[in-house]
Amino acid sequence: MTMMQSRIVAAHPERVDLRIIAGFVTPGARVLDVGCGDGALLMRLEEEKQADGRGIELSQKGVNEAVARGLSVVQGDADHDLATYPDGAFDFVILSQTLQATYNPRIVLEQLLRIGRKVVVSFPNFGNWRVRAQFLLKGRMPITEDLPYSWYDTPNIHFCTVRDFMTLVEEIDAKVEKAVALRGNGRVMNGAVRLRLWNALADQAIFLLSRR
Repeated sequence: MTMMQSRIVAAHPERVDLRIIAGFVTPGARVLDVGCGDGALLMRLEEEKQADGRGIELSQKGVNEAVARGLSVVQGDADHDLATYPDGAFDFVILSQTLQATYNPRIVLEQLLRIGRKVVVSFPNFGNWRVRAQFLLKGRMPITEDLPYSWYDTPNIHFCTVRDFMTLVEEIDAKVEKAVALRGNGRVMNGAVRLRLWNALADQAIFLLSRR
């Protein structure tokens, strides 16, 4: 490997959260990726799990990139377009790093559970101690690796903590099938750490949900 190749590899490390999400999906599943971006996760699922994948993406740029990969992706909005899908249309519906950018997170989550047998949701944890420290010490909206935007240009409009999300899951009577917490640099937190401590220690969380 040349020096240039080494730099390229270092600049594009594997996203651990996408690997974990892919691990939740069963082979041959019908999958809808909501907020699929450039289709990187969908491509992985089709190649590794032979999934029958579909995607929704708000940005035209993302749609164009996903379609260029040969993926079935349409432009759409999670807040409005999920209602057009029939009940139980997919085996898995994925909402990766997008929940906090929706206008009505509760309604979106209820729609995901309606159209999918299993739902995968990942989000940055606003309760992380680094976020709290920035509030306390600087008195300003925090900027971290998982929350990299300034307050005036962020797409995130409904920040939540792991505890907030768990409360919402209980309110809509959903069931947590699996959960994984990640710290900085994509390190998976030790399974012995209690779920309630994720609220302070996790940088992001990934949940596999189903209807009760």
